[in-house]
Amino acid sequence: MGLWNSLKSLIGGKTRVVYNPDIDELQLILGYRFTNPNILKHALAHRSCCYNDTGRLSSNERLEFLGDSVLGLAIAELLYKDHPDLREGELTKTKALLVNETTLSIIGEEIGLHRFIVMSPEEDRSGGRYRPSIVSDSFESIMGAVYLDGGSEAASDLVFRLIYSRKKEILSDESQRNFKGELLELVQSRGEGMPQYRVISQEGPDHCKVFEIEVYIGSTRYGTGTGRSKKEAEQKAAAATFEKFPPQHD
Repeated sequence: MGLWNSLKSLIGGKTRVVYNPDIDELQLILGYRFTNPNILKHALAHRSCCYNDTGRLSSNERLEFLGDSVLGLAIAELLYKDHPDLREGELTKTKALLVNETTLSIIGEEIGLHRFIVMSPEEDRSGGRYRPSIVSDSFESIMGAVYLDGGSEAASDLVFRLIYSRKKEILSDESQRNFKGELLELVQSRGEGMPQYRVISQEGPDHCKVFEIEVYIGSTRYGTGTGRSKKEAEQKAAAATFEKFPPQHD
């Protein structure tokens, strides 16, 4: 039974899939034609649509695992060859910015990847199609699929075209800054201990919570931030703190 037929078999069970994506359109967007299109179909199957009354069908999670390593290796090789002057620490930081969830989800949204992900109506209604973690995971799954279908050369070519060719743009994006890390370094350089992040409130259902977090340095409250996750709210709170806690100048 093919993957789409397997997913269609969920109709009448606990979960129904949303639709069959146009993989021909997606292949045009990616600039890569699969020898075995079923691998691409598999890469688009979110785990929410891969359950039925008799158990679990195969989702894209294993391809995501593979794609994460494929993507990391391709970026590492490009950075290593292009920047013989950079030390290991700087290479690691640069690589992290190019392959993190923010970067992959933004690129995924730009190419319209969310339109092709197959998921349950429940997940779709909860905003899953636009959730950065799902979009970035699906991007990694596609990288794993390209690697299995066309090998490392095809995967590296896709990484270069979609990500590495935009390296300067990605690295200069303010949203890529690690405000928590920078604030920690700043506060410790002044001998003021560590910033403390406290949850002020959390509202909404489990699938759509909004967190509000504030930053304390010592006993003084500084910035606050809100986000769909604690991590996002902490980053925004740290960024807001910089406005009230600017770096010292020599």
